[in-house]
Amino acid sequence: MRRKTSHLAVALSVIALALTGCAGSTTDPGSSGAPDTGASSAPPAATTPPAEEPSPSAAADLAVASTSLGDIVVDAKGMSLYVFDKDTAGSGSSSCSGQCLVNWPPLHATSDTPTVDGVTGEVGTITGTDGQPQVTLNGLPLYYFVGDAAPGDVNGQAVQQIWWVVGPDGEAIH
Repeated sequence: MRRKTSHLAVALSVIALALTGCAGSTTDPGSSGAPDTGASSAPPAATTPPAEEPSPSAAADLAVASTSLGDIVVDAKGMSLYVFDKDTAGSGSSSCSGQCLVNWPPLHATSDTPTVDGVTGEVGTITGTDGQPQVTLNGLPLYYFVGDAAPGDVNGQAVQQIWWVVGPDGEAIH
C-alpha cells in the first residue's frame, strides 16, 4: 500500500507542476518579453522530462489505442497525444513555447508524410516553436504530456481545461 501511495503522491505532484507551467496568459503569445501562452513566470518545474522522448519506430507514426477515455490517437509506442485549445487549426504554428514545451513536448515528425494506422483525421506537419517539424492532426499540433509515464496513461486530459486527448477523427475528446 505504501508503494501505491508514493506513486499517487508523485503523480499528483507532477500534475500540480504541469498546471503551474501551463496556466496560460492573456498576453499575446507572439510578443517578446512577456509570458508565452502556456508559460509561467515560476521557475522551471522540478520534474525531469522523460529521459528519451518517445520516437516512432517502424510502426505507424500515429495509431489508435483503447484507453479509459475511449479510442485515442497515440504515437508508435502507444503514448497518448494531446491538442491545446490555444492553438488555432490550420494556422501553421504552435502556441506552446517556453515552460509549456517542458511540460508538453511536441510530437516531432520523422518525415514530411507521417504514417497512420486507424487515424482518419488529416495528418500533416508544421515547424514547431522549437524549430523542429511537429506532427499535426486536423491542422492542430500534437503534444505529449510529461506526466504520462507509460502507454495508456492519460494524465494530461483536461489539464487547465485546455489540454485534450484526441480521437481518431482528429477531434478533441472533452
